[in-house]
Amino acid sequence: MAATDPIPRSLDAFQGDQTYLGADHRRNERRTWIVAAICAVTLVALVSGGLAFRSMALTASGLHMAAHVAALLTAAAAYRLARRHARNPRFSWGAGKVGYLAGFANAMVMGMTAVLIAVEAAHRVFAPQAVAYASALPLAAGGLAVNLICMALLRPASDTPSDRDGDLNLSAAHLHLSADAAVSALAIAGLAAGAYLGWAWTDPVAGLVGAALVAQFAVKLVRRAAAPLLDINPSPELTAEVRSRLQAEGETIVDLHLWRLGPGHHAAVVVIAADHPLSPDAYRARLDGLDGLSHVTVEVRESGATHHHGHVH
Repeated sequence: MAATDPIPRSLDAFQGDQTYLGADHRRNERRTWIVAAICAVTLVALVSGGLAFRSMALTASGLHMAAHVAALLTAAAAYRLARRHARNPRFSWGAGKVGYLAGFANAMVMGMTAVLIAVEAAHRVFAPQAVAYASALPLAAGGLAVNLICMALLRPASDTPSDRDGDLNLSAAHLHLSADAAVSALAIAGLAAGAYLGWAWTDPVAGLVGAALVAQFAVKLVRRAAAPLLDINPSPELTAEVRSRLQAEGETIVDLHLWRLGPGHHAAVVVIAADHPLSPDAYRARLDGLDGLSHVTVEVRESGATHHHGHVH
């Protein structure tokens, strides 16, 4: 016995289909392309300034901006790919996980960037070079200003937070910008200390500290992106609520699996056993209105034997 009506969702967009894309997919895609263009222009200015003024901190900021441009282009391409293949039958569970794959790839790039910055900064500690502080400081400040503007542009919509069930692709891009902002702030501090206190060592040390921060952000992003890719249970709270509703009249949950399909979308496979089992459609009704549950497969068994099997989308 099968039930085919969709479970109501709180998402405004893509309701009633099986694309499993985020509610703000198009908005986030458009803003990611815009921010990628802004960062590309900033990248040219930072790297050129770092090389011209021999500033390690400024060069480090530019190197990370380069990686960030690549990350933003990857994120934007992931949005476009997911949208184009949203209804492609080759994707058994939709294209909602493309953004998680992009986030994981961007975490790898962020980690490699941290290593490159650390190596160059360590070299400068032992072989310092003269820095044109007066010219480098304005560029570093400009880089920080660009990062803050881009962070505002990529801020998630208020009804779709970037943590937990939100758009990890957007969150990864925002995290890259946060790392850029931290590196830029450290660059400014290192340059200012060198310019006004005569501490030449602060510029490469600022690069080392920036590398450590970028590495920390990369580890955080790897953990967040890997969880949905490995189908780790994304919400113990949602799992507990599903279990509670389906066992409301003394039924037993024999098996229950919950995983993420895309931003704000979850799937569940449930096996229910009861002495006098109801139809799968009846159990589906108990889950109506459960926020974030977009696809449910229900199997119902009479105690000791299989009785009904049903699919709910």
